[in-house]
Amino acid sequence: MSIKKKLLIVLGVLLALVPIGLLTSAPAYGEWDTSYYKKVLGFVPEGTVKLQNMLEFKHFLPDYSLPGANDVVGYYVSAIVGAILIFALYYLVYLAIKGKKNCES
Repeated sequence: MSIKKKLLIVLGVLLALVPIGLLTSAPAYGEWDTSYYKKVLGFVPEGTVKLQNMLEFKHFLPDYSLPGANDVVGYYVSAIVGAILIFALYYLVYLAIKGKKNCES
């Protein structure tokens, strides 16, 4: 089996496991807002407040949901969009590195 096929299988399994996040009421790691820090730590770190103010923007798929769709569909669409964006980013980096190596030859 080729490495591409193995990677596609792993990606497929990971995408199939996406709705597991719906089984918990806790927020996903790293997606905490300031109220979560206040509840867990008792305070909000100063750097977190500064970073949150810098990164204020409208989310493409807020809370992994689509208007008019149930939570599972929203999770799947978010996972697929995220996987495509990450793949595209890595592919662009690959092309840039490959192009740079071709220019050096």
